[in-house]
Amino acid sequence: MAAPHTPNAPGGPADSAPLRSLIPARIDRMPWSGFHTRMIVALGCAWILDGLEITVASAVTSVLTHADTLGLTSGEAGLIATVYLVGQVTGALFFGRMADRFGRRKLFLLTFGVYLFGSGLTALTFGQGPGWDVYLYLTRFVAGTGIGGEYAAINSAIQEMMPARFRGRIDLLVNGTYWAGAFLGTVAELLLLSQVDDTLAWRLGFLLGPLLGFSVLFVRRHLPESPRWLIMHGRAAEAERSLARIEREVTERGHTLPPVDEGQAIEIGASARSTFPTLLRVLFRSYPRRAVLASTLMITQSFLYNAIFFTYTLVLTEFYDVPSDSAPRYLLAFAAGNLLGPVVLGPLFDVVGRRRMIAGTYLFAGCALALAAGLFAADVLTAATQTAAWCVIFFFASAGASSGYLTAGEIFPLEVRGKAIALFFAIGQGAGAAGPSFYGWLIGDGTDRMRMFAGFLTGAVIMVLGGLAAVFLGVDAERRPLESVARPLSAVNRGTGPSTPRGGPAS
Repeated sequence: MAAPHTPNAPGGPADSAPLRSLIPARIDRMPWSGFHTRMIVALGCAWILDGLEITVASAVTSVLTHADTLGLTSGEAGLIATVYLVGQVTGALFFGRMADRFGRRKLFLLTFGVYLFGSGLTALTFGQGPGWDVYLYLTRFVAGTGIGGEYAAINSAIQEMMPARFRGRIDLLVNGTYWAGAFLGTVAELLLLSQVDDTLAWRLGFLLGPLLGFSVLFVRRHLPESPRWLIMHGRAAEAERSLARIEREVTERGHTLPPVDEGQAIEIGASARSTFPTLLRVLFRSYPRRAVLASTLMITQSFLYNAIFFTYTLVLTEFYDVPSDSAPRYLLAFAAGNLLGPVVLGPLFDVVGRRRMIAGTYLFAGCALALAAGLFAADVLTAATQTAAWCVIFFFASAGASSGYLTAGEIFPLEVRGKAIALFFAIGQGAGAAGPSFYGWLIGDGTDRMRMFAGFLTGAVIMVLGGLAAVFLGVDAERRPLESVARPLSAVNRGTGPSTPRGGPAS
């Protein structure tokens, strides 16, 4: 294997001659090892806890209106989810910028700590009245900012440190584990609310995340910084040490590191400033079509998920007369379908390709939802068959939705990757926030199926639009180095390797 050129100038390329490095190529060609498995477990658990957190929080909302708990009104209790969502968007934008400036490792330690801190404090809401209400909302906001920041830091780290041939399936798997958390949260809520007094059950629900996640911080502490981020910021010696540590673990497990040709080296010049104006220039000048693609994928999947997930119990109780205490059981099947989608279909995103799989999953989900809408309007479905239809639809929609985060990260330069993920996450969440209230209004008292039929058709059309965006604007990023998908802003020369995406530059 050719030796990488890693000058140790403390100021990096900004203060010295450009440096030439094989580090990105070495990462992309590396065989799978225990390090990669440990990394996805340590980072992916955040999504499990997010799914658990939202599921438990939605389950205990009605409990918090009781006089012997917090005595909230229905409106005040419903505001908890809104505050958490606002916190997620705020955290994504704030911590996304920090992830690009200070590194992936520092941020995925900080953001997870913020989440654990905020969620733990929520359980310590001991009184009623305006002061305690403010405290409750503030702690939910803090917990939301931590999880929002995780989206930028973790997706950036996963994409930059995974071998190229595994990048798609791993990113989908990590994002899809949200539904493992939703499954666990449903089981936990059924046990807590049936076995434990309400005054204690809601506190235990909010403590589940911190109790399960605290040990993860210790695992994350041993993960290295992204060598790609280090080399792009001129910290060549640190990047070499970080990668050498990973490669040493690979070889100690009996794997052989493949040779990397000098022609695959990338030459790094002065690093661009990591600011939002820089991101806006990248989006609107260099990659406007990609900006449209990423925003369309994030908006469409967010609207559909927020609309269906937050109102599914209302559909079951109002249209199928399912008792409210039994409705959460149907979520177990719904969550299982959503979890299996990225697991089963994820490898195809690396083999068949991004464009085909993203378009296929979105279009299938949209067409299947339209068919299910027709069956719903004809009143031929039962609670069980309606849930089964959702399971099939979201088996595909879940893989497509997870690929939105993959797309938002890998089609833009490394220097703005964290901010790009954060921005498109915020755009998607902002648009998706309208879904639950819109669908709640359509459901009404459950007497007008045609209104809900129109709502389901709206969701179907929106998903089809996302699929068409992938068809016409998609980027074939499968198994390719990140630097050839989106040339780093600090890159001077790409050697003999590719420097522009297939289909032309700056698309």
